[in-house]
Amino acid sequence: MLTSKDVTIVYETLLSSPGMSDTVKIALNIPRKNVLLLSKVLETGLSVKDENGQGSLLASLDSTTVEEIKEVMKDLLSKAGLTSLYDKLNSLPAK
Repeated sequence: MLTSKDVTIVYETLLSSPGMSDTVKIALNIPRKNVLLLSKVLETGLSVKDENGQGSLLASLDSTTVEEIKEVMKDLLSKAGLTSLYDKLNSLPAK
């Protein structure tokens, strides 16, 4: 059984392997509802990293990578015309 430190080392090794920093172009044709859901999943995943990302792929992310992911999320919302809606949904109080 791998410890959480071992798992983090494996993820860090995978992320630093040759070619992983290469830029790729991805064409997405997805419904707006999926853009909205994907953005929320990204936001939730990044917040989990802040809380308890130990022993996971998220634990091995540096702040630059996190910011790049946030920019991708913002770009998706902007291209789908959902930035304002997303902000308003996030401002709703959760119970």
